[in-house]
Amino acid sequence: MDILTEIAILVLAAFVGFEVISKVPNTLHTPLMSGTNAIHGIVLLGGLLVVGEAGGETLNEVLATIAIAFGTINIVGGFLVTDRMLEMFKKRPDPKAASAQRDAQEGS
Repeated sequence: MDILTEIAILVLAAFVGFEVISKVPNTLHTPLMSGTNAIHGIVLLGGLLVVGEAGGETLNEVLATIAIAFGTINIVGGFLVTDRMLEMFKKRPDPKAASAQRDAQEGS
């Protein structure tokens, strides 16, 4: 493909991505984005492939290492945000019920 086609694809993808994300309600934005951060595994794979194909070129190796580092940070951060959000939806034990159950066990 020539450079003009690649630029057109990039611009169209950015426009479509913006339109899709802008239609997501605020309550779903963070879970959606934290889940899609896991897609950065593709960046990791691409970075590893570039490091393997770099052939000793320092610039390629440095850029691939930076891509691998940022992809890893994004993946870990996405999973941490998702885990933290899921913790908010877990039912917390009722302190009164827990103390009543403990008293019942001690009384028997």
